[in-house]
Amino acid sequence: MSLPFILLIISNCFMTLAWYGHLKYLHDAPLWQAILFGWAIALFEYSFMIPATRLLAEQGWSLGEMKISQEVITLLVFVPFMIFLFKQPFKLDYLWAGVCLMGGVYFVFRSQN
Repeated sequence: MSLPFILLIISNCFMTLAWYGHLKYLHDAPLWQAILFGWAIALFEYSFMIPATRLLAEQGWSLGEMKISQEVITLLVFVPFMIFLFKQPFKLDYLWAGVCLMGGVYFVFRSQN
């Protein structure tokens, strides 16, 4: 696995915590604390996301290719977080969502052929 994708996976772990962690860890805290919690974690997210996108751009990836790949990684990271950390049940619909995203990957990357 290449470095940009490792960075994107790490970034998505932080992103998931930044966006949803307050629901588990700060559900009784005031909104301003949840916002600060999210922003503090988002700093780490961007510390991995920005280098990843720069590396991909240097490798010749288009913005569309980067974005659709990011969405696939987001789903691959989010579903395990949702199941194991947030104790949400798995639904077959998440698999179908992944299949739809793979269709998006096909259409974004097919112009290279």
